[in-house]
Order: sequence, then structure tokens, then C-alpha cells
Amino acid sequence: MNGRLSISEAAQKLEVAPKTLMRWEKSGKVKKAKRDWRGWRFYTPDDLKGLKQFKEAVF
Repeated sequence: MNGRLSISEAAQKLEVAPKTLMRWEKSGKVKKAKRDWRGWRFYTPDDLKGLKQFKEAVF
């Protein structure tokens, strides 16, 4: 899928729940995920790096 990760795949790599990623996004702690034509969130490897840095800074 050309380097894109679904919210479930990204959450699994970060070892958090998908709901956690949605909460971080909703509260403005991380930038909003890009959406595909269906409106589903997807994450690039760069997005994943940013999320990982945020998680490490918080936990």
C-alpha cells in the first residue's frame, strides 16, 4: 500500500490503541492524520516518526 499505514497498523507499531491516536489528534497534541478518498486516516513513515517522538516525550 505504498508506505501508508492504517490507524490500526500505526497504533500497533507504536504499541498504543487506535483510540489513543485519535485522542491525541482530537486534543491537538499531534497533527491531524491525512485521509484517503474514503475519509479513512492513514499515516506515512514520516508521520510515524513524529508520533513516536511524541510518545517518547510523554511516556
